[in-house]
Amino acid sequence: MRIALDVRKINDFGIGTYIRNLIKHLPLVDPDTQYFALCYPRDEAHVRSLHPACTPVPVSSPNYSLTEHVAIPAALRRLRVQLYHTPHYVLPLLTPCPSVVTVHDVIHLLFPQYLPSRFAIHYARFMIRRALEKAELVLTVSDSSKRDLLTFFEIPPEKIVVIPNGIDSSVTADVPVEELARVKERFQIFGRTALFVGNIKPHKNVERLIAAFAKVREHEDCKDLTLIVVGDDISKYPSLRRTVERHRVRGHVRFFGFVPEPTLVALYKIADVFVFPSLYEGFGLPPLEAMANGTPVVTSNISSLPEVVGEAALTVDPYNIDKIAAAIRQILNDHDLRSRLITDGYERVKQFSWQGSVNRVHHAYQRALGALATADATAETEQATHAGRTDS
Repeated sequence: MRIALDVRKINDFGIGTYIRNLIKHLPLVDPDTQYFALCYPRDEAHVRSLHPACTPVPVSSPNYSLTEHVAIPAALRRLRVQLYHTPHYVLPLLTPCPSVVTVHDVIHLLFPQYLPSRFAIHYARFMIRRALEKAELVLTVSDSSKRDLLTFFEIPPEKIVVIPNGIDSSVTADVPVEELARVKERFQIFGRTALFVGNIKPHKNVERLIAAFAKVREHEDCKDLTLIVVGDDISKYPSLRRTVERHRVRGHVRFFGFVPEPTLVALYKIADVFVFPSLYEGFGLPPLEAMANGTPVVTSNISSLPEVVGEAALTVDPYNIDKIAAAIRQILNDHDLRSRLITDGYERVKQFSWQGSVNRVHHAYQRALGALATADATAETEQATHAGRTDS
């Protein structure tokens, strides 16, 4: 079998993690299938490093461009691909073979302000609808995302397959005590820390997190607390700096931007509490990554997050600053609760492995092709029956 994957988002955060693990694990699940990774020319070496059995195929057309509707199908024809998997909602209009599409969330429909123009909003809605209609199967990462898709679009529920994300083993690596001390010294981390990891777009709710952090620091037993925000460039969102100033916590809120993965793992382990009060997530991997590193979690009680963390985290109303603050302080000061959440967190993350997830993706490929085979056989039977009637 010959299967192609669009991996042009290989360096992104959420979708990039998904893509990298597909490349790593699919050839292990099915070594007899030939996998092709449609990638930007600069990423060919990266693809090869993830698994040598996955062949990089350079494609220069950018994501969300009109040219990808020609360039991707041309590559698929040239490669004689039998199945195409796109890991986001754009399924090229001229795709010449059966397809599987992964729609992680409907964030562009819920938060259209993130898109650059009104045309982009209409384009996103059109492409999601078309992908749902044309793909043999639609994969998504949570029951919450499936419900969202069914709310926005009329599609048979059985066509949508929920396959949760896994936890990358590299994010659970052991870190020597000496390395933890070095990271603390390098970043001048003293006292206790609350950690947030992710981009800092408005739906991530970082402004309310800062306000809640300021309330926590009003208590004498939490004056040593620092908030560390990892994963995005603060210069994109000057309102966050203004929020810090308004709540008078300058010097106590640290914006680290992007950090290398080994440093991120160390920060997970150093943190005393991980806080993720997002207003919307298709899945929400960072809380699980924190749990995997032994850090208790406060997160939202809406969207997919309760489904992901189960009973292994404190879940709160993300719109209620007082509730967020109370949960942070409770974890910092209630040692029995900390111990219980850490233990439950380690157990919870055992349910999410990339090997298991990719096994289910591969099964979805087989189901998609099997459904086609069944449909083709039915069509041939109907044609033969019709021909017989005509002859008679």
